[in-house]
Amino acid sequence: MQVEGFLLNSQLAAKLMVLIFTFALMIKIEHLGIAVKDLGISNELFRKLLGKPAYKEETVEGEAVKTSFFEIGENKIELLEALNENSAIAKYLEKNREGIHHIAFAVDDMEGEIQRLKNEGFQFISETPKAGADNKMVVFLHPKSTNGVLVELCCERK
Repeated sequence: MQVEGFLLNSQLAAKLMVLIFTFALMIKIEHLGIAVKDLGISNELFRKLLGKPAYKEETVEGEAVKTSFFEIGENKIELLEALNENSAIAKYLEKNREGIHHIAFAVDDMEGEIQRLKNEGFQFISETPKAGADNKMVVFLHPKSTNGVLVELCCERK
């Protein structure tokens, strides 16, 4: 293995990889996801609240949702509307009021972070990253292992 001009033997390279996986951490809160019944009404409400319009609207067919994003400094708010009654957002809204659905953390190393959290005993809804909104790959931790909070890990699609 070669790192910035240094050739490492296999034993040292293995130790380095363990350190990389050990310190794969969340970078920042990337966004808060808010489940809404009507994206148009909610977009107008948040436009008034934040003083600026959503910078992006997008449909994520795989999740059966339509989303919009608002930037607040380095963070974002994602509004999510169900496209049909089978989407996770529709099911959420059957049991809950409109409101915060999940918190998303940006990660640089998705696989490393998944492994780190599994080693810490966290459960995932699925350990396989899938395409999400805003050019992200995403996975979700099961709320049973995070004090009832749905946690999303996300990173840029490559």
